[in-house]
Amino acid sequence: MATHTKPVLHGYFRSSCSWRVRIAFALKGVEYEQIPVNLIQDGGQQHTDKYKTLNPMRQVPAVEIDGITLTQSLAVIQYVDETRPGPRLLPADPKKRAQVRVISDLIASGIQPLQNLSVIQKIGADKAQWSQHFIDRGFEALEPILKETAGKYCVGDEISMADICLVPQVYNAERFKVDMGKYPTIKRLNETLLELEAFKVSHPSRQPDTPADLRA
Repeated sequence: MATHTKPVLHGYFRSSCSWRVRIAFALKGVEYEQIPVNLIQDGGQQHTDKYKTLNPMRQVPAVEIDGITLTQSLAVIQYVDETRPGPRLLPADPKKRAQVRVISDLIASGIQPLQNLSVIQKIGADKAQWSQHFIDRGFEALEPILKETAGKYCVGDEISMADICLVPQVYNAERFKVDMGKYPTIKRLNETLLELEAFKVSHPSRQPDTPADLRA
């Protein structure tokens, strides 16, 4: 595609899935607009009729891009990777690409959804214990995988979609006071990635809708 209008990201500052998209845009150097969707205010702005036309699941993100609306973060990342120049977010090598997808799917399907706001609101007072349990369960599986695949980053020495998924999940783990000392590979990778500009500018502490007391 020769020309692109600026994408629009409907998201929430602390949403893992929104953060993934912000990281991908930053890595690719894609300029975009943000429209905040407050998941708590007024019972959750994601439940409005207007927003449901963008994302029938009433979740974030929703991304308007190239005349279509995409609502799953990994689909957005892969579309951006396929249509924009810049560093590859999925490796050219089929084996490495499969490893990236394994790690990304483990996080995006096996860990993160169990801390979704809609889930933990149902759990009530036990939400911290619930979240710790399922993050630990996922990280116990992820740590040995990453020991095998990691170089400087999750799969070798090139940043990929796996790294984009990892950092927001570690942020969640720290919010719920998971002991990251049990996962030295995950901890090392996260610390390395947080030093990169794309991860800094996309961080929840630096978004237009970040509350003043959480700003960095």
